Parts: sequence; C-alpha cells; structure tokens
Amino acid sequence: MSLAPAKRATSPFPWRNLVLALTLVGLAAWALVGLFSDEGETTAGAAPAAQTIQNKGSDTLVNLALAWAETYMALHPEVRVSVTGGGSGTGIASLINGTVDIANASRAIKAEERAAAQANGITPVEVTVALDAIAVVVHPSNPVEGLTLPQLSAIYTGQITNWRQVGGEDRPIVLLSRESNSGTYVYFLENVIRLGQKSDLLFHPDTLLMPSSEGISAEVRQNPNAIGYDGLGYVTPDQKMLGVAVDSASRYVLPSVETVNDGSYPVSRPLFMYTTDRPSAAIQAFLSWVLADGQAQVIELGFVPLK
Repeated sequence: MSLAPAKRATSPFPWRNLVLALTLVGLAAWALVGLFSDEGETTAGAAPAAQTIQNKGSDTLVNLALAWAETYMALHPEVRVSVTGGGSGTGIASLINGTVDIANASRAIKAEERAAAQANGITPVEVTVALDAIAVVVHPSNPVEGLTLPQLSAIYTGQITNWRQVGGEDRPIVLLSRESNSGTYVYFLENVIRLGQKSDLLFHPDTLLMPSSEGISAEVRQNPNAIGYDGLGYVTPDQKMLGVAVDSASRYVLPSVETVNDGSYPVSRPLFMYTTDRPSAAIQAFLSWVLADGQAQVIELGFVPLK
C-alpha cells in the first residue's frame, strides 16, 4: 500500500505578500526619515534655530541692556540676546577668554586687559552706547546740599569722618561703595578719590563694599549717616542727591541729562559695549539698532542718550 505524499498546509499569508508588506513598511520609514534634516529641521520649512548674542558685564548697564534685549527680540524673533551682570571687569574678562559676544562696561578697557585679549587673538572694539552721571547720594534727612570733589576725596580716604566737618550734623560718616570689579568703583577711585591725577590714594578700609547698585540704595534709605554713589539711572526718589563742585570756587551742580550734556556736572562718563573686530552680522545689526532706535530706552531708564 503506497502512501501519497502529504500536502503542505497552504499559508493564508503567502511569502510574496510578506515581502511586499515589508517593502512597503521600509519605504514608509524612509519617507518619515526624509522629512527631517541632520539638524532636526523638517523639509517642510521650519524656522532655523535662533541666533544667540551673549552679553555680559557692567551692573550699571545691566537694566538698560535687558531693556534693549527685550525690545530687540520682540522686533527680531530670530535673534536671542542673553544678558547677565557681574561687573565691568567680569564682562571684559569674558570677552578676553572668548565666552561672550559683547562685554558691557562702565569704564574704559585697561591697557593690560587689551594686551591680554590680543594675546588670545582677540582685538576689542569699543562702542559708546550711552552717557551716565555718577550721583552722590545721602539719606533725605541729611542737611548737606553739596560737596566739592576735594571734600569727597577726603571723605572717602578717611580724612573727613564727621558730617559736621562739611556743614552737617555731628554724626559719623558711613562710607558706601561698589565692589572693586565694578567699573563705577574704578571710575570713582580714579576721578573722584584721586581727582584724575596719578596717585596711590585708596578707599578707606572702613568703606562698606556693596555688591550692587540696589545694595547702595537700600543702605542709604535706612542709614541717615551714609554716603554712597551710583549711576543716575539707579537713584530713587527716597534718596537725596548732592550737588558736586569741582572746587570751593565753583558752583554746585546736580546730575541730570542736561548737566551731563552741557558738561557742567563734573562726575559723568560714557558707557561702553565691547566686541571683537570680527563681529557676526547679527551682532553688528544689534549694535546699530542700540545706537539708533535703542536710545529711546536710554531716556526711559534715566541714563543720558547719545547726542
């Protein structure tokens, strides 16, 4: 008795259909992959990543720089401007080591800083972006109305220690200053304490070094014996600004936009942004805007716009 060969079971899903299905799946996957570029952008035309401008430095400039950044980004959503403070010295050091695009400074770059930058292959370019007055401030209850530059120098070096010596009440003078990495500190040291001359005079050791402009404002508001100095844009109505005279034969002048522009206020200065000599197109466009339409924010924040 012969046995007939057994029949193979007929698959309900033949091999040729399986091959066809796998091919279709592969083509679909390839199509999905093709929708994306190497950078993760779709071929459907998604917006490119925003260009970022790193901006760091002067605490005097930080509020103004933030206002510029917010306004500019609203006008140019393709650009992101990141702003941090830390002091002029910190900003310039970051430019020297190549970690920021723009360094904000309330003082001019020093010769040794410029040399350090050039040693790193960086040529700093200075751009004046606004003007500022350094206001001398006291508690509103202080009867003193003005001081000369020599008197301020004597006060901050400890030669004058009582308000009675300059026409005030019999009270000790409490000295307030910004910290040494601040451009405002450097400017006040060189142009007020040292009276713009080559000198080794320093702040008196009892001077309280405050980490920010807001710190000086807060201490002046609560201490009737205190004297401090700050950028004009940081002076609040609950502080009293003193008039400043070049010497005893000169008139006392209060800081304002007008007295800075006419040169009569003796403690005023330019404010700077530093970049490299090869800035990107985005940085150039931002700086051009700051020098033009951006001057509106200078006025709003209490600084002095460029003429």
